[in-house]
Amino acid sequence: MQTCPIAQTLEGLSKKWTLLLLHDLNTHPTRRFTQLITDYPDISSKTLAQRLFELEKQGLITKTKFKESPPRIEYRLTLKGKELIGCFKSIEQWAKKYA
Repeated sequence: MQTCPIAQTLEGLSKKWTLLLLHDLNTHPTRRFTQLITDYPDISSKTLAQRLFELEKQGLITKTKFKESPPRIEYRLTLKGKELIGCFKSIEQWAKKYA
């Protein structure tokens, strides 16, 4: 039996911190792990790493590793992630109209 694509998408997005991370990456074109952990001090490093991994696996963000010392890793939204943000803007407009 196939899973409904809407249900599957909402399941991934409903995890704690996911929407905030997407919003942060939309507001700031590139972010480093340390910047994200500073922005959200209540999130554990383990949970942040897990959410970033999940978003990368879903194709919503990319992770770029730089061969520097100390190592630098940056995260940014993919085109797919940016299109998802556009959906949020439509939901926001709907909510403002009817809420």
